[in-house]
Amino acid sequence: MEPILRLKGLCKDFGEGPILQNIDLDVYPGEFLTLLGPSGCGKTTTLRIIAGLEQPTSGHVELEGVDVTNIPPEKRQVNTVFQNYALFPHMNVFQNIAYGLRVMKVSKQEQRERVQAALALVRLSGFEKRMPSQLSGGQKQRIAIARAVVLQPKILLLDEPLGALDLKLRQEMQKELKQLQRKLGITFIYITHDQEEALNMSSRIVIMRNGKIEQMGTPEEIYEHPRTLFCADFIGQSNLIHGVVTEQNGADLKLNVSGLELSACAASNWQPAKGDRAVLCLRPQRVRYGSQPQHGMNLKGVIENKEYTGGMQHTQIRLNDSVVLNAVSQTAEMDKYSVGTEVYVGWSAAHSPIVPDELEDM
Repeated sequence: MEPILRLKGLCKDFGEGPILQNIDLDVYPGEFLTLLGPSGCGKTTTLRIIAGLEQPTSGHVELEGVDVTNIPPEKRQVNTVFQNYALFPHMNVFQNIAYGLRVMKVSKQEQRERVQAALALVRLSGFEKRMPSQLSGGQKQRIAIARAVVLQPKILLLDEPLGALDLKLRQEMQKELKQLQRKLGITFIYITHDQEEALNMSSRIVIMRNGKIEQMGTPEEIYEHPRTLFCADFIGQSNLIHGVVTEQNGADLKLNVSGLELSACAASNWQPAKGDRAVLCLRPQRVRYGSQPQHGMNLKGVIENKEYTGGMQHTQIRLNDSVVLNAVSQTAEMDKYSVGTEVYVGWSAAHSPIVPDELEDM
């Protein structure tokens, strides 16, 4: 499949050091692609360059094989939804949504038809005469989305569109946006710094750091197989255990951590040698414990603390003076083990990748 959008060697420097450094990215038709990263990593600058609101210092933007780097925003068939909605306060809902169609000199009949269809799509039919001041935050965001999709863009850009909403409404809107994208079949490029939001919504995630792409892949690939210490630490919770590689048998490894031999697997992008410093990335959900050896491991620890968080049990298990593991499980599954109990601890080596130890660069 040919990409609908291609970024080639994008660089951006505002005169105070590079914001983007040689970004290469292909985006495919119908994708829900999320640019994820901390503040200042370059994701919003990337989005603005795609939209035509910013010019790259060097590099190119291609839309359906055509170089649009120097084409103005209104001629790119790309629309943006911003966090602050950007609705015109003096216009009602119909006028807000129809604004772009009027600029394009679309007939009044077609305007009515397309606005009605857009409102039905965001489940706000009947709201045509309401003013923005009469809408809730979630309704304003839906109108902003309707105003963008009514123009039938090839790509919809969403710059942290749910950032101003409260948690419950945000979670509801996540589901709605995902369903809307599937219904429309339009390519979405979404920006967020919220890892959970990215994992819930995306078909593919691009993690950015210091103006570069750190890793890209499906949510499962990003979560289960981080390729760098930054990605392992940034996405979700993880037990990050520093040690030295002592054994290697294909993808299966042993890591010495303060005298403990821990099972791990090599990441696809890095084949360590014996003696290399590495970090075991063990998700709390992968840690198992009980009265019998877990996953064939004879590792033991003592339960040091337990926290109940509404359906999930968070348990801290001390393996020795320097290693404490966090485990997460269904409450009823593990609640028979009290604090101070010695338990066997284990995990599947296939779900415990190691990455190069780069803590000094974090």
